[in-house]
Amino acid sequence: MIQLKQLVEYCNALLCSDSFRDYSPNGLQIEGRPEIRKIVTGVTANQALIDAAVAQQADALIVHHGFFWKNESPCITGIKHRRIAALVKNDISLIGYHLPLDAHPELGNNAQLAKLLGIHPQGRFGRTPGDDLAMYGSLSEAVSPLQLASLIEEKLQRKPLFLEGRGDLIERVAWCTGAAQGYIEQAAELGVQAFISGEVSESTTHFSRESGVHYFAAGHHATERGGVEKLGQHLAEKFGIENVFVDIKNPV
Repeated sequence: MIQLKQLVEYCNALLCSDSFRDYSPNGLQIEGRPEIRKIVTGVTANQALIDAAVAQQADALIVHHGFFWKNESPCITGIKHRRIAALVKNDISLIGYHLPLDAHPELGNNAQLAKLLGIHPQGRFGRTPGDDLAMYGSLSEAVSPLQLASLIEEKLQRKPLFLEGRGDLIERVAWCTGAAQGYIEQAAELGVQAFISGEVSESTTHFSRESGVHYFAAGHHATERGGVEKLGQHLAEKFGIENVFVDIKNPV
């Protein structure tokens, strides 16, 4: 067992949450019972995941995509009301970490995706000063674009959308999970042969073709399961609490 306050303070420090300018608050978003014996972890705080946390009799729900995003309506009505009401009624805390959970060098989504695909990280990069969420590195051996697509499908259990660039072999790759397709432009400047992210835009096709960088849209949800699952495992081991990772399927 651990006190909620201690758990949140530990996670905030571990993930350096105060150092990020984010699109939503990081840390405790909805306060529940003060003592934590069991947590449920998942990617997004949707109704199905909240219902699973209730069924599991969890004390806290820890997610990558929580509530209260910038530019959304502040009114607690409709779907937002039903989600929050379920958490409050069952005294379950909601704890969310967005960019901090993408960036952590060991537990983060990008680090976990690299481990899953067998990529050896060599550095980080971003689009603006101080933004170094994306990573680049190398594979153990060169593979064809179709071989990399097959590896991604095998490891993430989701077929990626493959946009063909140029070249028959891939050894140097860059990646950033989630909706980070825009980083392909900076990835191209690093001289990589491929870039992996979660989503894709109409313009991504043209840039991939013209720059020659092969692009793999591997799924926003699929690429961001690893961080929160690993965080839950870490907390369970450190504090002797129970952790259940619940994967609410999402093809996007």
